[in-house]
Amino acid sequence: MKILKATNIVKYFTEPEKFQVLKGVSFDVEQGEFLSIIGKSGCGKSTLLYILSTMDTDYEGTMEINNTTVTGLNQNQLAAFRNQHLGFVFQFHYLLPEFTALRNVMMPALRLGKYSDKEIEHRAMEKLRLVGMDEYATKHASRLSGGQQQRVAIARALVNDPTIIMGDEPTGNLDKANSTRVFDIFKQLAHDNKQTIITVTHDVDFANGSDRIIEMEDGRIIGTHYPNGKQG
Repeated sequence: MKILKATNIVKYFTEPEKFQVLKGVSFDVEQGEFLSIIGKSGCGKSTLLYILSTMDTDYEGTMEINNTTVTGLNQNQLAAFRNQHLGFVFQFHYLLPEFTALRNVMMPALRLGKYSDKEIEHRAMEKLRLVGMDEYATKHASRLSGGQQQRVAIARALVNDPTIIMGDEPTGNLDKANSTRVFDIFKQLAHDNKQTIITVTHDVDFANGSDRIIEMEDGRIIGTHYPNGKQG
């Protein structure tokens, strides 16, 4: 089942002068697929992820996520859609340092307002357990290591059971051991939980462990690779 469909995405920057950063990018993503987008700095991959995330709406082309055409929705509609369908893991964890790990994970679900506080706490603990951080639930985020903070950030991205988890250099600030741990979590989410993962990464080992690699150069897709030799 196709979970995301991007069709002829074109993007211009206008400052300091008009510049075309994406040049007709089209691709589909299947449910439960673990996709990595790679390319040199400036190739347009992070700009593309920002559009896929629905946070940038100033583009040409169309995008569908979970059978909903998100192109053309207003900001309130997009905010509601994001909170329900998309989870985000960034290079920097963006945890609130004065809150516990548990409270940080609960925040997106509290905003969604779909469950009771007790149910949200239960769900948040489940997600912390999934990433091996349940024993740190009552620790303040500021007291956790970088690798622990990133695992809490993944749990936070998962709390609303999103359709797609999007990662922008999710291992960029981590050492090898923690990068491997984060990769293993993503792999488990895709293959066991059938959650779709789309990451932009410079980490070659990380990309080579995913199901499919899209390589970009100069605003275009120049290649698609299946590291495990398995297509579709």
